[in-house]
Amino acid sequence: MVKKTGPTNIVLQNLINELKKRSLEQKVNLWKRIALDLERSTRQRRIVNLSKISRYAKDNETVIVAGKVLGSGELNAKLTVAAFQFSEGAREKLEKRGARAVSLMELSKESPAGKKIRIIG
Repeated sequence: MVKKTGPTNIVLQNLINELKKRSLEQKVNLWKRIALDLERSTRQRRIVNLSKISRYAKDNETVIVAGKVLGSGELNAKLTVAAFQFSEGAREKLEKRGARAVSLMELSKESPAGKKIRIIG
């Protein structure tokens, strides 16, 4: 039987622990859900293209991707996108459109209550 070990990336482990701690402190289940999604194996972690974000997100909305954002497709709205990782192409397209690309930790500090945030992926 294989023992499940979880992520070995130290940065990811710290992020997961911090999100769980914020969830308990703020009594917000959103941060716990994101932490549990990030605990998945690399193969099961979410990978989302900008085209999918553009399809489901509205202007001036905050979007979370519990994984990586890739640069395939175009972005039609001015958004705040938070993710664990961004590809270079995705980051360039977001900046060109005037959208913000932030880390999950930054977003959890900016919006600890987790209100008006959409999870995509």
